[in-house]
Amino acid sequence: MILGTWIVVALVTALAIWGVGIYNRLVQRRNRIANAFAQIDVQLKRRHDLIPNLVETARGYLKHEAATLEAVIAARGAAQSAVAAARLTPVDAGAIGALTTAEGTLQGSLGRLMMVAEQYPDLKADATMASLSEELGSTENRLGFARQAYNDEVLHYNDEAAQFPQVIVARLFGFAVAPMLESTRSEAERQAPKVQF
Repeated sequence: MILGTWIVVALVTALAIWGVGIYNRLVQRRNRIANAFAQIDVQLKRRHDLIPNLVETARGYLKHEAATLEAVIAARGAAQSAVAAARLTPVDAGAIGALTTAEGTLQGSLGRLMMVAEQYPDLKADATMASLSEELGSTENRLGFARQAYNDEVLHYNDEAAQFPQVIVARLFGFAVAPMLESTRSEAERQAPKVQF
């Protein structure tokens, strides 16, 4: 009788230790996602800080393109709001989806601004505009690497939370599937250019 009690106690203790270990690994994975998102947040802040300078530099040359400049400013504001919401819950699918949408809109507005800027040789030759454009391009590259790191962490977390027997602990303690950050490029931008001779 005493031996049976000790066996039950040992099994319950082993299960508890096993459950705590899984719980702790899932928390660690979720924290890694938050850290990876913080790296994205740094690059987004850098991009958002460059935009007003870019707009002000272009404003002097693009007097007839006020709508383009205002669209960039409005898209920047929406993107900053989406980042703030995602920063609070970087594993929330709704917040990450809103961020992806807002950043896609901002990227589209910036693309239109750059296309318009190409039509103004004086603006294109402006040293400040060239420097800001280069900084923006560098930031976009860093942002791409930060997104990849975030998605890698999400993949590890989602894999671990979905595997048996970890899925039991994950569902028991509310570890939901974390969303991937998708590209902010439109489907048309993702298509390879067709070259015809």
